[in-house]
Amino acid sequence: MADPEIKSYAPHHESQSAAVTESRPAKAVLMIVTFAFLGIFLLLPLIVVFNEAFARGLSAYTEALTSPDTRSAIHLTLLVAAISVPLNIVFGISAAWAIAKFEFKGKAFLTTLIDLPFSVSPVISGLVYVLLFGAQGLFGAWLKAHGIVILFAVPGIVLATIFVTFPFVARELIPLMQEQGNGDEEAALSLGANGWQAFWYVTLPNVKWGLLYGVLLCNARAMGEFGAVSVVSGHIRGLTNTMPLHVEILYNEYNAAAAFAVASLLAGLALVTLVLKTLLEMRYGAEIAATRGH
Repeated sequence: MADPEIKSYAPHHESQSAAVTESRPAKAVLMIVTFAFLGIFLLLPLIVVFNEAFARGLSAYTEALTSPDTRSAIHLTLLVAAISVPLNIVFGISAAWAIAKFEFKGKAFLTTLIDLPFSVSPVISGLVYVLLFGAQGLFGAWLKAHGIVILFAVPGIVLATIFVTFPFVARELIPLMQEQGNGDEEAALSLGANGWQAFWYVTLPNVKWGLLYGVLLCNARAMGEFGAVSVVSGHIRGLTNTMPLHVEILYNEYNAAAAFAVASLLAGLALVTLVLKTLLEMRYGAEIAATRGH
């Protein structure tokens, strides 16, 4: 029985070795193309953003960031993220737990729905909310009669942000929970733990790094979302403009220094996210490898 296993493995191993064995010129070309691409499309834009942000000096940079409209945009961005990210955590954990741990009708359909924001333009999702909650929308008359404001206000921005960000946590947790299986939870239940205790003390610790990774990506997208929020916000200055929308307004007003100053905050967020993402990937990857090895 050992020989067939060795024979089935050997060709795969040899093909992998052949695939990674390249000549030095080929490796050099690949590295040059990769670094050139990253330099042109990643590093150069970041350098330009920070260079333009400080082009008029530190005082102009500070003044741009402390203006009332900018402070309002920062506050609104943080508020929307503070609401949408925890809600996505609850949804992501619930959806991942249901899909990975149970079998039920509609499971494949639920998995497909989770991927919907990845295949639909954010602008289209914003238009859907306009058709639902706008003055001429499906629920517009009822909302107006009851004095409820969704569009061109914080609730609409939060809804649009939740829609474009809800796959991130779930998509990180589903494969991780599926890979781990139900063995640990079943062992906990057999020892007398209830469902909540099994989740809190067994399931959640097993997926903590995947959860943090998903939360990080979800938060970055929530703060940087433009398309969907642009449709539902109404662009009311000082009230419904998030940081990305505020950057657009400042740039359209030819206030480039202030626009790049606010953009530098978003760029800084992207850099912090990149560093944290790398650190979490290192730890997250080790967790996955340990799980698969187990």
